[in-house]
Amino acid sequence: MEYFLRCYFEQFASLPRNSLHDRRKRQSMVDYISTMIEGCSTVETNVDESAKIAIKTIVKYHEENKSENGNVCMMGKYHNILYIAVKLCFVWQIKDPPTVTQLLEEIFRCENTFERILIGAIFGGKAPHYVAGWKSDFASEEENLRAVVYFLDKANKGKLLLKPHRDQETYRFVDTPMESCGKASPLKICVQLGLPDKLLILLRFGARIHHQHAIIEHLLNRLLEFNRVYPYNLVSCLQLLLRATERIPTEDLVDPDLRKLMYDKYCVLVEDGLIPPSRCGIIPVELKHLCRCSVREYLWRNHGLPDGLKSLKIPEDLRRYLDLLQD
Repeated sequence: MEYFLRCYFEQFASLPRNSLHDRRKRQSMVDYISTMIEGCSTVETNVDESAKIAIKTIVKYHEENKSENGNVCMMGKYHNILYIAVKLCFVWQIKDPPTVTQLLEEIFRCENTFERILIGAIFGGKAPHYVAGWKSDFASEEENLRAVVYFLDKANKGKLLLKPHRDQETYRFVDTPMESCGKASPLKICVQLGLPDKLLILLRFGARIHHQHAIIEHLLNRLLEFNRVYPYNLVSCLQLLLRATERIPTEDLVDPDLRKLMYDKYCVLVEDGLIPPSRCGIIPVELKHLCRCSVREYLWRNHGLPDGLKSLKIPEDLRRYLDLLQD
């Protein structure tokens, strides 16, 4: 498989720099390499192994071209070839997490973001063209979303940690900033747009609310603007966020007057039942909810969300509770 791909890359090198800018040309290359994978799998090994070799060969080819250019990515077709590998991973459902995480790391080293994978899932299939000037490699919003779930799963299983620069914090795939959206996290964008279905996916895979206190505060302030006629999607987003955190995080958690502070500012939301008294300091947090937060924090540290919940010997209702699917 690697030999045939290397022969193909010799022809690929003579193509124009922008030869893979068009999505149709990228798809044509995906189809061509997929045919090679099918052909080699009947001769050399099984389909999964052939597909895995193809991904590793593409990543290695990108690394070699970058090395020849002073370890700086030449972008253009030499970078877009990584998105051929992204589509191949999804099409062939590569099961090996290290292979997928190696590809994701190579993309992140060049871009410091995964917005080309994430934007289509959050905003829809046409959004990438208007936001960043390119078209998504996935045909529809549904396919974009399934691709994101696939890569979230493999990133967690591969324990992928990413660091843009030496002095910056590490990120997980689910929390990587999106350059075209003011470096906001995918979770923040879903809250701002009021997308509870996509927010739930991100939270289940361990998207962090900690250190993003303004996200909940922004949502609460928006709800106050509607004079007690609350949009369903924003209410759903708030309910999901409250499932994933012990209580509403504020800068005044250590203040003994927290109870009065919360009631004075958001008394309408508390009275209308949008903010449970146990989540804003009026009464103690339920022990069951604290246990959920503790279990999820432990699994998050071990890259076990949400797949690790399957290994727990607990009733299905409790598993769904821990997985944020019910309250």
